[in-house]
Amino acid sequence: MEYLILIAAAFCAGVLNTIAGGGTFLTFPALVFTGIPPVIANATSTVAVFPGYLGGALGFRRELASFQRSRLMRLAGVTLAGGLVGSGLLLVSSNEAFAIVVPFLLLGATFAFLFGDKVRVWAAQRAQDVTPEGSLGLFAVALYGGYFNGGLGIILLALFSLWGMSDLDRMNALKSGLSFLLSAISVVVFALAGLIAWPQALVMMLAATAGGYAGAPLARKLPKPVVRGVIALIGFGMSAIFFWRLLFEN
Repeated sequence: MEYLILIAAAFCAGVLNTIAGGGTFLTFPALVFTGIPPVIANATSTVAVFPGYLGGALGFRRELASFQRSRLMRLAGVTLAGGLVGSGLLLVSSNEAFAIVVPFLLLGATFAFLFGDKVRVWAAQRAQDVTPEGSLGLFAVALYGGYFNGGLGIILLALFSLWGMSDLDRMNALKSGLSFLLSAISVVVFALAGLIAWPQALVMMLAATAGGYAGAPLARKLPKPVVRGVIALIGFGMSAIFFWRLLFEN
């Protein structure tokens, strides 16, 4: 029964990630629900959705090739450094401490997803007041992504808008490429530290990949407001559950 829950959650996460994002709202709570400690659940969830980032990066390889190689290398270096620090912070976090932070991270990620378009518009309007491609901002976002992956794509797109980028295809390409690198370094760190529940991770990787494939036709048919509403409902629901556990089960 536990594996059926994980397979269903990962499959639906793959569908959601293909349509709009938000798969972490399903994979992480499902792992916790089946008895995996929060820190290990977070690391395993990162591994579960990892293949999707590679697929996205390969799908946008033409747009990625349009960036200067030196620029990509610099951004990749900052992303890897931030992801390494964020992953390291998770290693030293106790399950009790992480359980306290999780509801706030889930809630923040849900708001980031729900108001992502407005945030990007605001960021684009403010772009003229920001130094282009500041490394500190990307490092901070990568640190967050290494520690907790939820809502990472929306935050990266908002950051790119602040840099003055406006071509959504190129922005999504850069987002996919950097997300893949960030997840890769996180997976390596978590694996070396023994934080990954591999039987669950491997099953969920397969299910998430299948869900991602199945989500493609849905992405073409479902109205965007419906998708955003479903993901927001899941995000707020998961946040409420984890707040309840924090307040009444500890």
